Amino acid sequence: MDKSAARAAIAEFLRALGRDAASEPELSQTPERVVDAFADELLRGYTVDLRALFEDGSTLATTPSGIVALRDLAVATVCPHHLMPGLGRANVVYRPGGRVLGLGAIARLVDACARRLVLQETIAEDVVRAFIEHAGARGAYCDVTLVHGCLSARGACQANARATSVVRRGELSEADVLLALGAYEARSR
Repeated sequence: MDKSAARAAIAEFLRALGRDAASEPELSQTPERVVDAFADELLRGYTVDLRALFEDGSTLATTPSGIVALRDLAVATVCPHHLMPGLGRANVVYRPGGRVLGLGAIARLVDACARRLVLQETIAEDVVRAFIEHAGARGAYCDVTLVHGCLSARGACQANARATSVVRRGELSEADVLLALGAYEARSR
């Protein structure tokens, strides 16, 4: 990544919008801050090797185990269409196969799949695919619910709108997912 070129591009972008980072005190550090935010935080998922994450953050499954669920994981992503953030949460459920992933590694997986220029639907798909391909999971589920900056701050300006994407694959029924996420009883009433 060429941070110097990126900083120059942000400064030029501001000039094209009629603002000058060199002469406006509140913008003096903006090119550096924007580039650092994108390179070091918002797009850090590109630096994560998912296969290594699974190898380092898991153990071999020695006996069949039940379902593992992790709820309300914080998600931050960047819309590839508008370069605006999407913020929200994800829930993950999986039925271990070859490897059992540690809870921290699950959180890092979701973060790595989200912190990219990526559509929301792709985040859930990438999480589920990673469980099946890299951990040999017998089944996996991920839902992602986000408030999108591109929907709340521009265009339709729907500040309270939340979008949800759901992906489920393999040996994991809807009832399994609902039970694991604590929603089965509420739904069956």
